[in-house]
Amino acid sequence: MAVHLPPLTGAAEWLNSEPLGPADLGGRVVLVNFWTLTCINWLRQEPYVRAWSQAYRDDGLVVVGVHTPEFGFEHEIDWVRRAVAARSIDYPVAVDNDYAIWSAFDNHYWPALYFVDTLGVIRDEHFGEGRYEQSERVLQQLLGIERDPVPVKGVGPEAEADWTNLRTPETYLGFSRGEHFASPNGAALDERRVYQVPERLGVNQWALAGEWTIGSANVVLDQAGGGIAFRFHARDAHLVLAPGAGAPIPFRVLLDGAAPGPSHGVDVDEDGNGVLQDGRLYQLIRQDGAVGERTVEITFGEPGAEAYAFTFG
Repeated sequence: MAVHLPPLTGAAEWLNSEPLGPADLGGRVVLVNFWTLTCINWLRQEPYVRAWSQAYRDDGLVVVGVHTPEFGFEHEIDWVRRAVAARSIDYPVAVDNDYAIWSAFDNHYWPALYFVDTLGVIRDEHFGEGRYEQSERVLQQLLGIERDPVPVKGVGPEAEADWTNLRTPETYLGFSRGEHFASPNGAALDERRVYQVPERLGVNQWALAGEWTIGSANVVLDQAGGGIAFRFHARDAHLVLAPGAGAPIPFRVLLDGAAPGPSHGVDVDEDGNGVLQDGRLYQLIRQDGAVGERTVEITFGEPGAEAYAFTFG
């Protein structure tokens, strides 16, 4: 039985477009992309979606982004707007704060792609990263064209992961989904407490230093000078952060106790300095040269920093 494109109704706002409905999309090939701005898997997929939108627009393709938030701060439309600008997204984006479109599709994943033909029938779907050549071929078939794939090369956090050396999983820091927490005496929910980093962190373990409150979905720094340490094995280390009250918060990143130098991420300089301004994913480390097991530490110069999840690449 054919499954048709559900109505794209219930969005809190539309960016780059007026609200789109069946009348606007009828007779067009549509690619619907569910995303959330902090998702590293979406960030690495996005250069392909962006390239397809630009390459096939004149052939009849309409890409519709649907931003459905994972973390509470991602409901802030300004953060979504900034993410759209930072990634140079010029196709329509529905801000799906109430999960209306997500539910209409019965979607469960970030990122997710739904391929819709000119009759409004969903002909294919793909969840997660990868399968780019096949996805582009599906678009070409629906558009009735055939040409070489569009060349795509992601940079910064959009660069493909170093899958061979990726041995540390995504790790949430909040109480409800937090794992591998190694500070002595364990975690306390919604209680302001002083934590320490143990003398030795095992691989894939993390710990807090200083005065923090561990919430259900995040950890929040209560006093300046506190930090987070993580022992990881991957080329890249990222951390999802938000500034809380909104004032910029300076931070310093160390790699094995020293300035990262050429192994700094795009959001940090060689001395390890960075500033938390937007709620988003921050790239702290991109190891230069051989990839090994390392310890990253981030220390914040002001209270109020909210940390949600580490991801790796």
